[in-house]
Amino acid sequence: MNTAKSDNLARIIIGCKGGVPECFSQLVDIYASRCYGYFYRLTGDNDVSDDLLSELFVKLVGKIGSYKGGSFESWLFKVASNVFHDYLRDKQRRKKLLEAEKRRLESKTTEIKQPDSEMVDKLQMQLGKLDADTRELIMLRFYSQASFKEIAKMRSEPIGTTLSKLHRGLKRLRELME
Repeated sequence: MNTAKSDNLARIIIGCKGGVPECFSQLVDIYASRCYGYFYRLTGDNDVSDDLLSELFVKLVGKIGSYKGGSFESWLFKVASNVFHDYLRDKQRRKKLLEAEKRRLESKTTEIKQPDSEMVDKLQMQLGKLDADTRELIMLRFYSQASFKEIAKMRSEPIGTTLSKLHRGLKRLRELME
């Protein structure tokens, strides 16, 4: 991030810690799209993604004081990851989430698809076949653009473990895409 953007983000975070509503609004403007995309890729459901996004920003109001510096994006996506895991626990873990995803994807395959959307739909379908942990790891790396080191820290695991899991997950996704 360049210095001007970094300084602006630091100013916004200080304002958020001070309870300035305009600063929270700016934070939402900056990160809502990426966070929504993160949730959507994990759930495949617009309504659930909207709910998780709302929950994330409500939690940020209460948790912004716990941000102590470092990469704000890593901290933000760690909170987002926790929101997602809370969602999974509320829905009896992966079983119900994957069953709903499977039904949604099966109903979509009967619709007429435009050529450009076929690859996106196929990718979403194949991501749905991965376990939630692997799917989340791939989304953290490629959608949130978090570094391997940041992901390992978020997940409280050695970087080698993170790299290994991501490698196996991508290999499996490539196999499913063929």
